[in-house]
This record gives sequence, structure tokens and C-alpha cells, in this order.
Amino acid sequence: MTRIRAMVVALFVACAVTADLHAQLRARVYVTGLTNPVAFVQDPTDRDVKFVVQQDGRIRIVRSASLLATDFLDLRAPVLSGGEQGLLGLAFPPDAGSSRRLFVNFTDRAGNHVIARFRRSSDPVIGDAASRFDLRWGGASGLAYIFQPFANHNGGHLAFGPDGYLYIGLGDGGAANDPDHRAQTPSELLGKMLRIDVSVTDSDPIGYRVPPDNPFVGTATRPEIWAFGLRNPWRYNFDDPARGGTGALVIADVGQNAWEEIDYEPAGRSGRNYGWRNREGAHNNVTSRPPAFLPLVDPIHEYNHSIGASITGGYVYRGSALGSTFQGRYFFADYVTARVWSLGLAVDPSTREARVSTITEHTAELGSVGNISSFGVDADGELYLVSHSTGRIIKIIGPPAAPSAPSGLRIIR
Repeated sequence: MTRIRAMVVALFVACAVTADLHAQLRARVYVTGLTNPVAFVQDPTDRDVKFVVQQDGRIRIVRSASLLATDFLDLRAPVLSGGEQGLLGLAFPPDAGSSRRLFVNFTDRAGNHVIARFRRSSDPVIGDAASRFDLRWGGASGLAYIFQPFANHNGGHLAFGPDGYLYIGLGDGGAANDPDHRAQTPSELLGKMLRIDVSVTDSDPIGYRVPPDNPFVGTATRPEIWAFGLRNPWRYNFDDPARGGTGALVIADVGQNAWEEIDYEPAGRSGRNYGWRNREGAHNNVTSRPPAFLPLVDPIHEYNHSIGASITGGYVYRGSALGSTFQGRYFFADYVTARVWSLGLAVDPSTREARVSTITEHTAELGSVGNISSFGVDADGELYLVSHSTGRIIKIIGPPAAPSAPSGLRIIR
């Protein structure tokens, strides 16, 4: 009788483990009523507050999963919105609690890039519009914007790295196949990842310093440049070391006609060339002019346009609600086909480079989430989807709790 009871319990546990291995992620609507949202940013000073960046120029406030009527900032007047233009990025510096600063990236009425600094007002959920300062590029007499020759490929994301510096991902300036070869031109900021130190005083005339360990300091290349060869980096983030991550920068770069790519950069690995326009993904593209320098770094993952046509980068997951199976997996999406995946990262301990171990699609289990323009994480490291087409923020949640193994089983003859 004891042996039979043990067999029954073992069978039940085995079935529960099998169910867990095949458990699905789920989607839960967190907030609705937004207009073309493009970013979801946790308030670093209040875990109950998040900000939603709308492409039209408004930054909305979400408190305890409720959308407030009052805006954090309304920048509709200076912002040119539509297509790939608009208010595109928001980031808070590490000292946001004391400095009350924040930074935004938008296209101005002339279609150029503006990186602007603001402060919060005395009310922490209201920004002070009068505190605006536009960073100047190339010295105190430089322009307070970065010239953008075409309306597309603006990039627009902002992120502070674990080193405390601001990373600015700029597209190649637009049109098709980077006609002026800007992503490979050392004197151009476009088509690059920039890295700057914004911890300057309010009286500083340009609003930033160039970190002395930037890779091209002291050369003919613009010193703000951290990496070359990007087409349109649409969302990049760091694998959060505060939650056990590696500090690596993971970049999703939107392709031209054939390939979408994910680039992986170990922490501090500067001066890379990701290849655009000479290469699209890991494939030769336009090679009539040479790249700025070699070698060209291939992506760790790419997919062709039979699968999707515009990648949206996300995060390496470091939360806890999805379970240990998802720890260290990188989530990303495709905007056009409304598909969502995660991939496993196998990191070489000696080189700190990564390769993809597994790829899992989550589209079916998450349901109809619309066209994903961005991802977000909350104060606990949990993941959210930003649905541009439906005006919703959607939280990714784990499977329902598995039932516990029954006790007190007995055999009935």
C-alpha cells in the first residue's frame, strides 16, 4: 500500500513538473487610454509612479496603475510628431533623487534631434517646462540640436549606463541605405552610439562633458562617439548589474530590406563598428565606400523579413515573477508583425561575449498585444510591453501557480 501511494504521488509531481516546463507567459493590461506611446519609464524616486512617453509630445503619469489626467510634461509645441518623428526618449540620471533632473530626446519643428534637460517642479510628478536646457554639440558656440537630413531613422532612445553616463543612440539620418555614408563617417554623430557625462552644473554652456575614457578622445573622430555603424537603434538597454546582470549593452538595430539584428556589447567594450551600411546584419550590403575601420562586429542574432520587418529592443530579464527559467533571457519584439520572443544568452566567462543559446516565441501565449514600440521595467525588474497601436501598457506575468501535490492519499479498492 505504501509503495502504491508513493507511485501515485510521484506521478502527480511528474505531471506538475511537465506542466511547469510548458507553462506559458501571460499578458495583463496595466493601463489604457494612451495615444501612440513609445516608452514606459519607472520613476526612480517613487516605485508607485511610472511615466509614459507619447510620440505627440506628452509625458503621461501612471500612479498605482491609474493614468492621471495631468501631464508630467507637455512638449507638443516644440515637437514635430508623425511617422518616425516625435518625442522619442526619456531617461533619469542616477542622481535624479537629488538633482531632480531628467533628459528627453525629440525631433524639433525643423526635424532635427534635440537632447534637452529638464527638472522636476516642487511637485515631483510635474516637470518644470521653464527649466529646459538643450545640450549644445561641438562647444559653447555649437548647435543646440543634431542635424537630421531626412525624416526617418531618428533613433531617439536614451539610457544611462551602469557607469552613470548617458548613452544616445542615433540613426543614420534617414532615406535608404545611408546615402551619405554617415554611419561610417568619423566627423558625423549620426549612425552612432554616443556616450556623454551630463553631471555638470546648470551654468555649464554645453550641458555635458566627454568622458576621458571614450574610445576616440584625442583623435579626428568626434569624441562623443562610443560606437559606429548603426542604422536605426530602436531601443537598447543594459543588463542590470544591480540585479545580477553583466552590465552588457544590448542593441536592437532596425534593418533595411532584409535583416533585423541584435548587437551585444560586453560592459566597457568601446570603439566597436557594427557595420552599417557596409553590412546589414551579418551580410554585405552597400560596399562602394569602405567602413571607417575594421573589424566589423556581427550581431549575435538576426532574422529576415519573412519573420518580421522592424525590430523593437527590450531587456535582459532580471525580475523574479516569471520564474528562474526566464532569468537572463533577452526579450524583444517586431513592430510590424506584432511578434514577441525571448532568447537565452550564453556568456563566455573569459571574453564576456555572448552567443544565443535558445530562442522562444511568446506571441501566441501573450495574445493580441498590437504593435510593440518599446518595453519597460518597473522597480522590481518586471517587464512591460508598450503597445503603440492600441495605446496600452501591458505587463508580462508568469503562469498561474501550480497546484501543490496532494497529501493523505489513500487507495480505494
